[in-house]
Amino acid sequence: MKSRKVEPPDGGYGWVVVMSAFFTMGLTAAVLKNFGHFFIEIQNHFGVQASTTSWVTSTTITMLHLGAPAASAMTLQFSQRVVIMLGGLLATLGMVLASLDLSLPWLYLTMGILQGTGLSFSWISANSMVSHYFVRWRPIAFAIASSGECVFAVMFSPFFKWLIDTYSWQGALLIIGGLQLNLCVCGALMRPLEKTTSPAQDNKDSLDATTLPAKRRTFFQCSLMRKPEFFLYILFAIFSAAGFFIPPLFLVPFASSLGMDKYWPAMILSVLALADLAGRLICGWIANMRLVRNLQLLTMVATLLGVVLLLLPISQNYWAVLVFASLYGFLFGCVVAIHVTAIVDIVTLEGFDSGLGLFMLLRSIGGFTGPPAAGWLVDYTNNYSVAFYFSGVCLIVSAAFVVLVDRLVHRRREAAESQVYCAINQQEDWETAKAESDTVT
Repeated sequence: MKSRKVEPPDGGYGWVVVMSAFFTMGLTAAVLKNFGHFFIEIQNHFGVQASTTSWVTSTTITMLHLGAPAASAMTLQFSQRVVIMLGGLLATLGMVLASLDLSLPWLYLTMGILQGTGLSFSWISANSMVSHYFVRWRPIAFAIASSGECVFAVMFSPFFKWLIDTYSWQGALLIIGGLQLNLCVCGALMRPLEKTTSPAQDNKDSLDATTLPAKRRTFFQCSLMRKPEFFLYILFAIFSAAGFFIPPLFLVPFASSLGMDKYWPAMILSVLALADLAGRLICGWIANMRLVRNLQLLTMVATLLGVVLLLLPISQNYWAVLVFASLYGFLFGCVVAIHVTAIVDIVTLEGFDSGLGLFMLLRSIGGFTGPPAAGWLVDYTNNYSVAFYFSGVCLIVSAAFVVLVDRLVHRRREAAESQVYCAINQQEDWETAKAESDTVT
């Protein structure tokens, strides 16, 4: 007897899924967010330029995005639970092998490819699980789950610095790999939605299976790229990714270049993570209230984020850096809280998994080129400020694409509502005419 999934429960065990996703975000994105602590250590160890060192993080970010389609397809073949556990094993293996410190290309392979693929499998599957468990409370559920990245980043920033000082950066990588093994526990908690059976539904499913073309039954829908609004949203993803990952990577070296003691930059990252947490929760709450459209809210916060990054380099002391870093963290959290849920507004829930996979896949273009480009600018000018200028410009450009997406989506909805309204009027006119005809008869 064929089975089918029930509607999202919007609660119940879904909150356990949210908490599991909370820890998953902490053990994936928060670790990546604190790679800046290893930047100077690796650069000095191998005696290379900033642009060369940045390829380690760039490769990790790229694999985080390139692994998205594979993760999406594997969740259909197996389940989110299996894919998250597999991601935990790959992430752990990457860190453990990186701690061997064989060469810089070895770090590209281990910290880059293996770690990035593991992070992708776990991160994508956790987001997918949350989206399938919630509808009404989806924005706030995503905000709570993604806040795990911030909470863990607050703890990881001084913790990673202490690990590096105590056990060297190689020993720190080994310990972090052990921590990421807990992703397997998070995956074990991701219980798939219960299934129900119905003879009538079985017959319908069997008929659909024989009549629908193969491409209609394919999980990964590349045809979504034909939608102009989704194509423009991909451009937003590329430009925003080019700017997203630059500040966490260069904020610690920038603060150190101002003459701050070694633990002060770590404290800045912790405060940044707290502001990030506040941004995610507040923006998720605002999005759930439906005061403005998600895409309108995304446009505003992305634009402000770009402006803050353009102003950040004027900071010349600890407190000024702390203020701008806090603003950056808050607005970054606002963007993260809604930029994934906005995909549902563009492609509907049916196309969400494929849309998220394509979003992450093509976003890798920006994630792959952004940090090395910023590193090259830093090497060329011998000034960390240009990295933040570059990041700010990328984010402002990305916000312009969201404006276009919002207009297209809004017009599409207005057209759909107009068609429904016309159909209802036609039906009422027909019923009125029929009633009059019956009366005459």
